[in-house]
Amino acid sequence: MRVVIAPDCFGGTLTAREVAEAVAEGWRRTAPDDELHLRPLADGGPGFVDVLHTALGGVLHTTTVTGPLGTPVEARWLEHDGTAYIESAQACGLHLIPSDQRARTAETATTRGVGELIALARDARTIVVGLGGSGTTDGGEGLRETVGQVTARLVAAADVENVLLGPHGAARTFGPQKGASPEAVERLEARLAAMDALAEVRDRPGAGAAGGLGAALMALGATVGSGAGMVRSLTRLDEALDHADLVVTGEGSFDWQSLRGKLVTAVASGAAERGLPCVVLAGQVTVGRREAGAAGVQESYAVAEHAGSVERSMADPAGTLADLAAHVASHWSQRRP
Repeated sequence: MRVVIAPDCFGGTLTAREVAEAVAEGWRRTAPDDELHLRPLADGGPGFVDVLHTALGGVLHTTTVTGPLGTPVEARWLEHDGTAYIESAQACGLHLIPSDQRARTAETATTRGVGELIALARDARTIVVGLGGSGTTDGGEGLRETVGQVTARLVAAADVENVLLGPHGAARTFGPQKGASPEAVERLEARLAAMDALAEVRDRPGAGAAGGLGAALMALGATVGSGAGMVRSLTRLDEALDHADLVVTGEGSFDWQSLRGKLVTAVASGAAERGLPCVVLAGQVTVGRREAGAAGVQESYAVAEHAGSVERSMADPAGTLADLAAHVASHWSQRRP
């Protein structure tokens, strides 16, 4: 059986490559004769640059920029064939903010470093900015104060389709995940609504990505596309799917946000186009069977449930994921004893 393993990272625990390798290890325990094709992916968030560097080659640049808390952080960006690929999470990612500081910094974390990365890549013909995994909700204010005029073609590779404001906007949807209290969420919402520079783009899909960084890039003239779709194309995932019998994908949390532009839905869509079954392995699963099926997912499995608890799964992320993959292979592989 030919199995394509094409996951995103498990945020904060495993990179996409580590996820793919853990799934492959577990799968081989049960189905050693299956032909496994590992395609670690990203949707614009963490891992975007590494995944594209693996697929495309090119030159990786390492630099120091302003982090979300105003202190220096190291960030990498990729230069390939006249295009610069920037991962916003490397400059303003939630992982750069200690968990015990997030409540205090939810309203002050800055995207200034993303603007600094764009400025460094100004000689490229095209600058692609991957959006996702941010610890900021500043509407890209830090970026706009830093970047100045951009002459290159700008592309925003968004990980979600959310607009800027409202119940599905940047503050109310993602603010609590970044440590914002209910009161802070409403202050952030009001601040975003008062940003005149974003008024014309606030209702566009993707404007709410990365705490409004999507809207800021649109205001600078960026075109917006699916980060997952871009990675799917650049990594030639479809060529692997053309020869597959089964597709396995995954992410840290398979939830309702996964159905709004995340990687899992892009992979499942590619599988559905070919009539292939697609299964999801995730740290936790809260998407119902009907909603998952509508997105092209036949079955989803939670590491936490299989391990017995979230705590057990987090104690050994790779090991418990491999155990789950071995279990899933017993249901889905065509191999017989």
